[in-house]
Amino acid sequence: MKVLVVGSGGREHAIAWKLLQSPNIDRVFCIPGNGGTATMPNCQNVSLSIDDFEGMLRFAQVQGVGFTIVGPELPLALGIVDYFQAAESPIFGPTKEGAQIEASKSWAKTLMQEAKIPTAASATFQKLEAAIAYVREQGVPIVIKADGLASGKGVTVAMTLEEALEALDRIFAGQFGAAGETVVIEEFMTGQEVSVLALTDGKVIRSLSPAQDHKRLGDGDTGPNTGGMGAYAPAPIATSELMAKVQTQILEPAIAALKARGIDYRGCLYAGLMITPEGEPKVVEFNCRLGDPETQAVLPLLDTNLDDLFMACIEGRLANFPPLKWKKQSSVCVVMAAGGYPDKVEIGQFVTGIGKAEDMGAMVFQSGTKLKNNALVTNGGRVLGVTALGDNIGNAIVNVYSALDFITYDGMHYRKDIASKATN
Repeated sequence: MKVLVVGSGGREHAIAWKLLQSPNIDRVFCIPGNGGTATMPNCQNVSLSIDDFEGMLRFAQVQGVGFTIVGPELPLALGIVDYFQAAESPIFGPTKEGAQIEASKSWAKTLMQEAKIPTAASATFQKLEAAIAYVREQGVPIVIKADGLASGKGVTVAMTLEEALEALDRIFAGQFGAAGETVVIEEFMTGQEVSVLALTDGKVIRSLSPAQDHKRLGDGDTGPNTGGMGAYAPAPIATSELMAKVQTQILEPAIAALKARGIDYRGCLYAGLMITPEGEPKVVEFNCRLGDPETQAVLPLLDTNLDDLFMACIEGRLANFPPLKWKKQSSVCVVMAAGGYPDKVEIGQFVTGIGKAEDMGAMVFQSGTKLKNNALVTNGGRVLGVTALGDNIGNAIVNVYSALDFITYDGMHYRKDIASKATN
């Protein structure tokens, strides 16, 4: 079977890599892909835009693609699944209506309230003056969020009133365009965050190995929020008891609430959770797709064929799917970023040493890269996701940072403390 993967990040590289381990898959196409997918055996990049639905569907039909998987949230929010479904072309991901669970934070909040899903108290605003008055009344710390899609950068955890007001000014001044026309303001929650990537066929929902992401740019969770600087799995804080609560209090009620709205949600439902000091899970946000970089940490641990799992979701057969098989190991992924990230980034820097890192046993998933005259150069903010396994988190940390030492490019930056929380 041939499979089409839509997207250009480390998540999509990891998905393509995992699909090609299945005996059922002989070729993967990536639209548009990156420098890593360009050089992976049996993988081919295709120069189309991720919003060119007509071009992608025509390509899938001409090539006889078995199914398509959509990595990033934007094409899902724009309705790629509806477009492919109308042509009876199998595709993994929620419809445009279902993708609102990520594309509109206020929509998701309303859904959670209806379903009695535990989450932070919040209020929604379209006017700057009203938002400022609310923040002054509530006090700090407080969380300011652009309602729409902002590539993981639309959230400010404001510890001071000045930070909160600056964030509101930036959003209402148009920093995120239409995504910031509505603002959601939430209470500040304390605890540890856990990412649960769950797959669903609209009726049954099954979680993958729980992961923990590192959003802040700098060591010790300092600096601005980013798209994610690294992840590890399984997260020790996500015990079997906690995951049972997540299943019954969050995942199943979310699918039931979507169904009650007439939404047949098939694909990934990613629950970004805060685990309170009392050990209770609360939803920080829902996403409508696999996480990045969590996917790079989770998929190397999976021993079940990914194509079988995706097709079970697409075809509504997840209830009869056998239990997922997992390696009895831990995984750590460290993101290597470009100079200037998450603001204006430097691109076009030559990347070397990936082969040596892979010789050390690491998996190097590329995101912000491209091939230029057969040389690999940087082409985005998050350049690489370097993943290594170990018998425990401590060993995986040693293995990943040993491999990282071999990779170089001008301006590179990465956190030195990914997964350290799990060893304390």
